[in-house]
Amino acid sequence: MTGVGPVLVVTNLDDPTADVVISELHDRGVPVVRLDSGDFPHALSVAATITSNGVEGTLSTPSRTADLTKVRSLYYRRPSGFAFPHLEDQDARFAVAQARYGLGGVLASLPGCRYVNHPHSIGDAEFKPSGLIAAASAGFRLPPTTITSDPDTARAFIKQHGPAIYKPLAAPLYRIDGVSSVVKVAEVTADDIDETVADTAHLFQQRVDKTADVRVTVIGEHVFAVRIDSDLLDWRTDYSRLTYSVVPLPPGITESLYAYLSHFDLVFGAFDFAIDREGRWWFLECNPSGQWYWLEHETGLPMRAAMTDLLERKSR
Repeated sequence: MTGVGPVLVVTNLDDPTADVVISELHDRGVPVVRLDSGDFPHALSVAATITSNGVEGTLSTPSRTADLTKVRSLYYRRPSGFAFPHLEDQDARFAVAQARYGLGGVLASLPGCRYVNHPHSIGDAEFKPSGLIAAASAGFRLPPTTITSDPDTARAFIKQHGPAIYKPLAAPLYRIDGVSSVVKVAEVTADDIDETVADTAHLFQQRVDKTADVRVTVIGEHVFAVRIDSDLLDWRTDYSRLTYSVVPLPPGITESLYAYLSHFDLVFGAFDFAIDREGRWWFLECNPSGQWYWLEHETGLPMRAAMTDLLERKSR
């Protein structure tokens, strides 16, 4: 028997979006087991057996135990990483690898479980080059883009396609003077390029002459499109300057959204678009674990209910 037990919510302790979804599930009488894989093994244990029917056994926190054969869905949000501070470096690296492929492999193999989203699918979709290629294949309009470690290639691209911007390909923890920071999207000129570009990979893209941004959140069969107006190159740098409005989707966008999600086997995605002065929508990126709840607060869209339906398995 599958899909009749709890929803597993895999995330860190500080996750307000997960909090509201868990509250809604509780209100509906749906059992929930919340866990952070980073709590393994001191506050999380696994006892799994591989059988001809798949994986069987239990996953236990200090307050909950889940039967692995009865998990109805798994909401994979933002768990913290494995850590073994009591071990020497070499032993800790070994332990992290065993935890990742052991516990991680069990979580990725639950029978009859709906994943929102599957961690392997999230991993695939987080590669920006793969996402851009999939977006082009799905029919989205993309700004000219190059990924390079060659300074001359970067300069030539910017001269041909400028004005241009630089985007980080990933966003790991970055500290400046001990303070957590982010590497921002920024406009760049050919004169800004020096030989340090050769130190790693960089993404450069033609800047869209935009009038607004759009965040499109797909939750199962529901699509929520919110226009975001500001005078910012990257609206995520200052939420206090944003205004929001619900907008309809242009023809063909819905089909492209689902083609993109199908490519990566996703059921949820937070898509970002820029609208240019001719009203055309340009694909920027899709985050398979993106934030969305603040948009319900700003617009009244029933996004929490849609996510809870998906996890409860009331919709595809």
